[in-house]
Amino acid sequence: MEPQRSRDALAALWRGAGQPQSALDAVELTGADPVLPSSFAVGAAAQASIAAAALASAELWRLRTGRQQRVAVDMRRAAVEFRSERYLRVEDKPLPEPWDKIAGAYRCGDGHWVRLHTNFPHHRDGMLKLLHCEHDRASVERALAGWEAVALETAAAEAGLVATAMRSFAEWDAHPQGRAVAALPVLTIERLGDAAPAPLPPADRPLGGIRVLDLTRVIAGPVCGRTLAAHGADVLLVTAAHLPNIPPLVIDTGRGKLSTSLDLRAPEGRGQLQALLQEADVFVQGYRPGAIAGLGFGPEQVAERRRGIVYVSLSAYGRDGPWASRRGFDSLVQTASGFNAAEAEAAGITEPKALPCQALDHAAGYLMAFGAMTALAHRAREGGSWHVRVSLAQTGRWIRGLGRIAGGLSCADPRFEDVRDCLAESESGFGRITAVRHAAILSETPARWTRPSVPLGTHPPSFATKSPEPV
Repeated sequence: MEPQRSRDALAALWRGAGQPQSALDAVELTGADPVLPSSFAVGAAAQASIAAAALASAELWRLRTGRQQRVAVDMRRAAVEFRSERYLRVEDKPLPEPWDKIAGAYRCGDGHWVRLHTNFPHHRDGMLKLLHCEHDRASVERALAGWEAVALETAAAEAGLVATAMRSFAEWDAHPQGRAVAALPVLTIERLGDAAPAPLPPADRPLGGIRVLDLTRVIAGPVCGRTLAAHGADVLLVTAAHLPNIPPLVIDTGRGKLSTSLDLRAPEGRGQLQALLQEADVFVQGYRPGAIAGLGFGPEQVAERRRGIVYVSLSAYGRDGPWASRRGFDSLVQTASGFNAAEAEAAGITEPKALPCQALDHAAGYLMAFGAMTALAHRAREGGSWHVRVSLAQTGRWIRGLGRIAGGLSCADPRFEDVRDCLAESESGFGRITAVRHAAILSETPARWTRPSVPLGTHPPSFATKSPEPV
């Protein structure tokens, strides 16, 4: 039976973006929650967001060719893709645990919980300095016994660090940032400036000839770029040696991309990015709000220099509210916005309980890709430069709105051995990898990655670089 929850969620996303209603008839959704152990409709969120991106790809194909192709997404496969980093293997071996040993949830002296994110060295070192403690959990626990959770959250933010107090849904809804997020749609696609229509030229894939600059790290933004590459875009990942990254995520989300290194702190790096911008159709960035504008590449600045650009912005907490410029990651937004408390309550425990995947990150990535492809369709039909905005907090509110799953926590947690049918092997710049296939099946243009994942900075700053087809 087709999952009505996913169908309704997809239809709402599709209509909200101004896409043609008739295209929804070309989608087949199968499966039902629970597919992962959660009281939330994580499977529906995965299925609807992946289907939205795939259907937007099919709509671009229709604009190119006049042909509407079929799109099918199975819920189980979509949920597995929402945990793609968990199932990654290199030379048949799992990768080392990527998370820092003091990252996670702690009870503070006031009895309330706080979650620390210390996976980047500067965040780890800053937190240790703030807490005046050693780099081990016991030392952190002793230090936090002298803190109130909200006070620690505030002090961390003021120091440019990342930690959040655990709140219930009711507490988040009453918080000024919760209220700001509640007033926003799940994503926005807005005209940013004028440009002539840019019809899509003939190509053998939906995003053939579309060039994407991907200035993102960790999961959400890189998943967006990986998805655009899966549908034929030329995606150039732009990073720099001084920016921290998490190696397993680089491997998993780097499939299909070129990778170059540019130091945007230096005039030369900014000049090279400006040259690349003149060739780009899509500019995706996940910098802390306002930070990239200080480098000269904010949305208005980019649209002025490259008319017709589709600019995609990712933030943690959305564009409005007192936390709009605050740093954040999926696990912290889950904690701050009520998910950890609600999942714990459903499980009958008192300590914070995370969702079974980085659902906010992955859903946001597919929504970013959906927004980017929808904006390309608008550009083809009516012209203009466009700004797509997505945040982890808005995505979380969307997932929350999908409702709860009775008995969902009793679902078995899929192991690597359980999902082998969802995996594929290929060569990469890191050796032979086993990784999750894309869950969306398109009848005429199957999703695939034509470039292997490579170490950061492998390529020169150019879209013309040729990479070998994967084996």
